[in-house]
Amino acid sequence: MKYVIWISVVVLLILHQDFWWWDDGTLLLGIVPIGLASHIAISLAAAVLWFLATIYCWPHSAEEAESSTAPTTEGGQG
Repeated sequence: MKYVIWISVVVLLILHQDFWWWDDGTLLLGIVPIGLASHIAISLAAAVLWFLATIYCWPHSAEEAESSTAPTTEGGQG
């Protein structure tokens, strides 16, 4: 899954360079320029991709190491 996430990041980076719609005056729904609509779609896709990356690519060993070394309030001073 890690490679799918990385490939998706590269695809989004390429799609972000939307020079093919740079001079296109087409309006989506009559008010949104097609270039802006594509950036909205890319932004939503990036948010979903980041969510998936945190689920599938986050190093769980770092969280376990941090939780095992965190001080506890039981038996502590104060």
